Amino acid sequence: MVLHHVFMFHQGSPALGSTNLCIQKHQQGFPFSRGKMVYASGRLLEFMKTGGVIREFIAKDGRRVVLRTLKWEDLDDLLDFINSLVEEGANIIRSEKVSREEEIEWLSGTLARMEKGEVFCVAGEVDGRVVANSEIKMGTGYSKHVGVIGIGIKKGFRGIGIGTEMMRALEEHARKIGLKVLTLAVFANNQHAINLYRKMGFVETGRVPKRFFKDGAYIDEIIMTKTLE
Repeated sequence: MVLHHVFMFHQGSPALGSTNLCIQKHQQGFPFSRGKMVYASGRLLEFMKTGGVIREFIAKDGRRVVLRTLKWEDLDDLLDFINSLVEEGANIIRSEKVSREEEIEWLSGTLARMEKGEVFCVAGEVDGRVVANSEIKMGTGYSKHVGVIGIGIKKGFRGIGIGTEMMRALEEHARKIGLKVLTLAVFANNQHAINLYRKMGFVETGRVPKRFFKDGAYIDEIIMTKTLE
């Protein structure tokens, strides 16, 4: 599974302004989502306030999981989250740890894009800490009916149903805002993630041979797609 700085389409994206500007926006009460309805690129978009709870459920191991939108206060948890994936050598694009300054810029930019309707993020929280993150990045132009999904879960919290519930939440939102196609990319050797996506109705629609070189071996990238109508 891939996501966050780990999202295949997000990795290495340029900063959306200086760190000082990002901090200044937060301190001045930068106007993020407030649960309003707006039109963007001809598409009706529904936004929940930052940190808005989507649903709660009991995981297979008995822990209570809260699915909600991201908020500024998630900064430290998200920094720990992405760096734990890097340390683990998880199947993500990013191979170097993220600095706090980089994470400030990423989160500020993400919250701003959520406000514009360019992305919708769902975080998984256990015991008050973010242990999973996911998103749908909205297409533009002739692809505005397409959403690109990314998802990642921290080690120790996989295989207990968080990924399934996050995928359901993303699809529900996609249908609500009128998306017609969902697509994602995954390392070909990430069988656990591939099994989840298949269970959720995604099928392989493409493959990039030798897309990645990791641990001394080439790995294909698999493209998977689900049509919502």
